[in-house]
Amino acid sequence: MDISAVQDMVKKDGIVFLTYGGFLSQTLISAMTEALEKEAEVNDIGMGISNNIFTIFIELAQNMMNYSKSKDKDCRKITPEGLVVVSRGVNGSYVIDSQNIISVEDKEKIEPKMNEVMSLDKESLKKRYRELRRDGTNKHATGGGIGFYEIAKRCDEIDFNMTKINEDKYYFHIKTTITINKKVETENG
Repeated sequence: MDISAVQDMVKKDGIVFLTYGGFLSQTLISAMTEALEKEAEVNDIGMGISNNIFTIFIELAQNMMNYSKSKDKDCRKITPEGLVVVSRGVNGSYVIDSQNIISVEDKEKIEPKMNEVMSLDKESLKKRYRELRRDGTNKHATGGGIGFYEIAKRCDEIDFNMTKINEDKYYFHIKTTITINKKVETENG
């Protein structure tokens, strides 16, 4: 196994708290959340920031569990696997990255939602999130639920891309950044 990509990321971006690639289960997500809680405690991360990290991590992991497709040609079978990395950048920000394989059909559902999420400011995100919660139509069973709005509410930057693998599949990559403001840094240390 070549871990040079992770090593390069550590050199560029800072400390990697957690990295995992493979099959996901609810039990595994729970164990990884506990590991993140320990990291937050050891590194004296404030409660607000750590809650945002945990929520984003869980939403991204749930996304991978619910929408990751198998590598077979038909891309119909859900295979709960992907890659997730949680790191602290050299500038004190926290970065949560995830990548998984999705079908063309899922791309067509998710991409418009991600474009909408990225077009909204924080206040508009909160408003849209409340509307979707009340409406109830954007549930995981229907594809690309309101979790993307929750993620965007809790981070300072969000970016995504979908890289074509073949005519049936795409890599879906989301990168979120939580920036630590100077006031919080001063108060915490």
